[in-house]
Amino acid sequence: MRCGHCRASITEAIATLDERAHVHVNLESGEVRVDSPSLAPQQVIDAIEELGFSVTGPSTFEGAGR
Repeated sequence: MRCGHCRASITEAIATLDERAHVHVNLESGEVRVDSPSLAPQQVIDAIEELGFSVTGPSTFEGAGR
């Protein structure tokens, strides 16, 4: 992830799963934070991987899958 398009793609992919989700993409660190009342971690991981990005795993997750 190195550009605004990457950020937008990830944000949009997660928003299609939960439009209420708060998504923060840090391009410098490659970290994605998602706060969602209804998404499980695997749903977020799958959405990001479908875009062609690698996920090294959630270290913390605020959402339904906690």
